[in-house]
Amino acid sequence: MIRVKAQQKYIRISPRKIRLVADAIRNLKPNQAIEKLQFIRKTASIPLAKTIKQAVANAVKNANLSEESLRFERISVGAGPTLKRWNAVSRGRAHAIKKRTSHITIILKSEESKTDQKKGLKDGAKS
Repeated sequence: MIRVKAQQKYIRISPRKIRLVADAIRNLKPNQAIEKLQFIRKTASIPLAKTIKQAVANAVKNANLSEESLRFERISVGAGPTLKRWNAVSRGRAHAIKKRTSHITIILKSEESKTDQKKGLKDGAKS
């Protein structure tokens, strides 16, 4: 089983908001996930779809895998650095504003066996 990884870092969306969208596509195939993300009306779907497309492209181009054989092994959304800002309020005071960032990591695995890849066969077909 071959694993392919793609990362997107320092996304200016809270990790909690991205995890909400990531949970909706976690059990789908990558191609189905990209199609579903087009219809999810959340800002987090844009960088998530971009990272999935990047992972699929890495698998096809670098590892010579077929798109149909790919599955999600892991979709993780971690917290990046937080930008700390201040908002002025009455009586000369200030309230803290935390602008959170996220890191998305997607790991794809292939269902093809290594012997099928060496022979150049797809989907485990025997010749």
